[in-house]
Amino acid sequence: MRVVVIPGEEVVNGSERERGIVKWFNNAKGYGFIQRSTGEDVFVHFSAIDMTGYRTLDNGAEVEFVVKTGPKGLQAENVSRPA
Repeated sequence: MRVVVIPGEEVVNGSERERGIVKWFNNAKGYGFIQRSTGEDVFVHFSAIDMTGYRTLDNGAEVEFVVKTGPKGLQAENVSRPA
């Protein structure tokens, strides 16, 4: 697993991975939202998905991720399917 921290962006909960459910993901636009276990929604961009090939997420799928604070609020990074 690789965790990248970009200067100016704060990682929430250190680098602790969370689990959540993909609320929706639009393949054409390349973004969507993941619902955290707390019920809060977190933005996810296709570039944050850790997989080879076409990066996409299935609606309703369980995922693991790290939450960080970006310029527009909370967003998911290092998104992957649970092991």
